[in-house]
Amino acid sequence: MLSETSTATVRATLPAVGAAIGDIADLFYRKLFDAHPELLRDFFNRGNQASGAQRRALAGSIAAFATQLVEHPGIRPDVMLGRIAHKHASLGVTPDQYPVVHTHLFAAIAEVLGDAVTPEVAAAWDEVYWLMANALIAIEERLYAQQGVVAGNVWRDWEVTGRVEETADVATFQIRPADGAPAPAFRPGQYVSVQLELPDGAHQIRQYSLSSAPGSELRSITVKRVRGEGTPDGEVSAHLHARLRAGDRLRVSAPYGDLVLSDTEGPLLLASAGIGCTPMLSMLEHLAATGHRAPVTVVHGDHSPDDHALRTDHARLTGKLPDATAHFWYETPAPGQPADRTGLVDLSGVPVASGTHAYLCGPLPFMRAVRTQLLAKGVPASDIHYEVFGPDLWLAQG
Repeated sequence: MLSETSTATVRATLPAVGAAIGDIADLFYRKLFDAHPELLRDFFNRGNQASGAQRRALAGSIAAFATQLVEHPGIRPDVMLGRIAHKHASLGVTPDQYPVVHTHLFAAIAEVLGDAVTPEVAAAWDEVYWLMANALIAIEERLYAQQGVVAGNVWRDWEVTGRVEETADVATFQIRPADGAPAPAFRPGQYVSVQLELPDGAHQIRQYSLSSAPGSELRSITVKRVRGEGTPDGEVSAHLHARLRAGDRLRVSAPYGDLVLSDTEGPLLLASAGIGCTPMLSMLEHLAATGHRAPVTVVHGDHSPDDHALRTDHARLTGKLPDATAHFWYETPAPGQPADRTGLVDLSGVPVASGTHAYLCGPLPFMRAVRTQLLAKGVPASDIHYEVFGPDLWLAQG
């Protein structure tokens, strides 16, 4: 909880800091990478840095956390903190990295805001930072302990045992631990980080959902090739598609992620778009294996049936459940596609049972639209859960 003195100072300065937080984030990353270029080369996603997505996510999370502290001092934003902590754990973030971030972040704040950063202002925002940092450190420590790993050492060598071309731009890779030891347990919906050495010597990291069920002997990751040749946007996915074959090895993290099925026997809605179907396939396979009997509504949107990765599995697994329906929308439909399933996902004609828990994964505009429709149907906000591939820009965009 923020002290009373700092609360008053943060409340008074939050508009100014919020207005400048984008500039602060830009300058922070420049300072950080000037001092530690290895972080950009081997830790941070160069594509997200080039696009500015990581900067916007950082700015949004800091502003949201500070706002929560002053407007709802008795409630810690654990959902936001948990999502960040899971991503950090999958990267192997260590406690000693937080003081490094602090140094360059506060140098950026002082430079952007100038004389407005009095000692009192600096002390108040320092308190905000360490409340957030220490909360993340504590959550990450628990996450590491749950997986039996230590901070900074989340990686194992895995062997590729098979590859399936799902669409022109999507491939599934079956993998298993190279040492023959059992694969770590995971919950349906979680992801792993993959660390790859690129031709320029950089070790870039990306997250991919596990598209297999927790009970499977093998693990599967399904990777969409990001079309960004000549830029950092798709350098890892392009490398995997061009070069990864059975017998090759990958550095893979322990599984993490907070978009996981709750222990519920009630109705569910699994909504995805594009490659966001991958965690939903894991959830569906788990539900089928465990005999889930309550209603399950499966919703997916894509450019066309040919672009819908794992389309056959999506329909097959839905059909294995006793009370499940699948609704697929395509912007470019195949002949015979119903008119009310052409275009963007529209839930107006889709029944949503009382007590439904909804899980969303896909592009941010899709998830915002589906969430709005679910709220209008009476689904409580607390029962709508989402996963963002890449930096979480939900808060950064309002």
